Amino acid sequence: MSDNQKTIKKPITLSGKGLHTGQQVELTFRPAPENSGYKFKRIDLEGSPTVNAAAENVSDTSRGTTLSENGVKIGTVEHVLAALYGLGIDNVIMDINREETPIIDGSSKFMVKALREAGLQEQKEEKQYFEIKEKICYTDEKKGVEIVAFPDDKLSVNVLIDYNSKVLGNQYATLHKLTDFEEEIAACRTFVFFHELEFLLKNNLIKGGDLDNAIVILEKEVPQEELDRIADLFKKPRIRRKPEGVLNNLELYFSNEPARHKLLDLVGDLALIGRPIKGKVLATRPGHYANAEFSSLVKEMIKHEESKLSIPSFDPNNPPLYDVNDIMNCLPHRPPFLLIDKIIEMNDKSIVGLKNVTMNEDFFSGHFPKEPIMPGVLQVEAMAQAGGILALNSVSDPENYSTYFLKIDKVKFKHKVVPGDTIIFHLESITPIRRGIVHMFGQAFVGNKVVMEGELMARIVKNETASTSTKKGVK
Repeated sequence: MSDNQKTIKKPITLSGKGLHTGQQVELTFRPAPENSGYKFKRIDLEGSPTVNAAAENVSDTSRGTTLSENGVKIGTVEHVLAALYGLGIDNVIMDINREETPIIDGSSKFMVKALREAGLQEQKEEKQYFEIKEKICYTDEKKGVEIVAFPDDKLSVNVLIDYNSKVLGNQYATLHKLTDFEEEIAACRTFVFFHELEFLLKNNLIKGGDLDNAIVILEKEVPQEELDRIADLFKKPRIRRKPEGVLNNLELYFSNEPARHKLLDLVGDLALIGRPIKGKVLATRPGHYANAEFSSLVKEMIKHEESKLSIPSFDPNNPPLYDVNDIMNCLPHRPPFLLIDKIIEMNDKSIVGLKNVTMNEDFFSGHFPKEPIMPGVLQVEAMAQAGGILALNSVSDPENYSTYFLKIDKVKFKHKVVPGDTIIFHLESITPIRRGIVHMFGQAFVGNKVVMEGELMARIVKNETASTSTKKGVK
C-alpha cells in the first residue's frame, strides 16, 4: 500500500466497561472521508454531538486523557487513539454511547484486533506528515519529566520510566518504527500500584478496574487482611497473599511491559496532534499531562509552519510601488534610521518591502569591525517600518500619523545578514486593524532563506504636531 491516507473498510463494534466510570459502553469504529481525522460521536446525547480528538480539546489528564468540546466529554481515549495511530489509520468516526471508552484488558490489543478485522482502506489523498525540522522540547524540572523531538525521516519513540520502585526499577522501551506497534506495544497493559487503589476509588476513579484490565504492582508484602479489605472495597473476589511483585499472578508479555505501556499512552496522545509526524521522540517519565502539553507544542509548530509566507519574487527591472522618496512621504523616519529602500507589493492585508544592505551602514563600524553583521534589532525595526507603511496606508493622511510598538513576539533569527545582502520583508495582517491596533506576522528573506521572522503589534497614533496644526487651522 502506498503512503496515502487510510480509513477502515466497514464498521466494527467493541464493548466493555469504562475504567473510571464502570459503565458498560459500546464503541463503533466507522469509515470516514479523507482529512477528517479522528472524531468521537456521542450517540447517547441529543443531536449526537461530535468531539474532535485534538490537543486543544484535552480537559483532564488525571489517570487518563479526557477530551471536551462544547461541553461534551469523552474519557480515557488514549488506548483507542494509540490503536488507530499505531496502525497508520488517519480517518475514523467513532460512535460511543457513554462518556468513556471501554478499557477491555487495559491495552490497545483488542482495538487493534477489531480494526484489523474491519480492514484498512487506502484513500485517494496523500498523508499530510509534519516533519520535525528543529528540536521541540517540553520539560517539567520539578517532576523530572522531559519529552523531546528531533528531526528524523520516520517516527520513532523512546521512553524511560522511573517511579523510585524497587519492583519496577528503571525501565526503558523503544518503538523503532510505527509498523512495530502492533507486535511490540499494542498488547501492553496499564498498571497501578497497590497502595494507590483505595485513594483512586474514593476519588471516583477506577470503578471499572479489576485484575483483568490492569497490572497491580505490590511494592512490599501485604497482610492477607489488607488484601481482603481492598477486594471487598472493590466488590471483587478475594485473592491470596503473595510477596512483592505483580499482585494478580499474571504473566507479563514483556519484562518491561509497564514502560511499553507508557509508550503506548504516548503514541495515543501524539494522535492529538492531528497529523502523523516524522521525528525521533525521547521521553523521560512521561504522563498524560506532559504528553498533551508536548502535543500542543507540536501542533503550535505546525500552525506556525503553515502560516509561513511565500518567498516574494523581485525583479529589479520592474519599477517599485514606492521608492525611497515615497516612503519618506509616508514614514517619519529619516537617514540614518530609515531602513526600507523600496516597497514592491502592497494590498489591504500584506506588504513586501526591500532593504539593500551595504558596507556604508553606520552600524557596521561597531557591529562588528572584523565581521560585519546587521544587528537583529535593526532587522526587526526594518520589518516594522515596512509594516508601518501598510498600517499607515489605512488612513487618509499618513504623513500626520506614526506607528508605535506595543509588542514584539516569537522573533527568531535564523541566518546572518551581511553587507551585500538584499533583504525582502513580507508581512501579512494577523487580524484586521481595529481601533488603531495593528497585528502582523512577518518574515525576512535573503534569497530563498528565511533570515528572521516574528509577530509585531503596534498602534497608529496621530502626531502631536499634526494635532496642533489642525487646532491652528492649518490643513
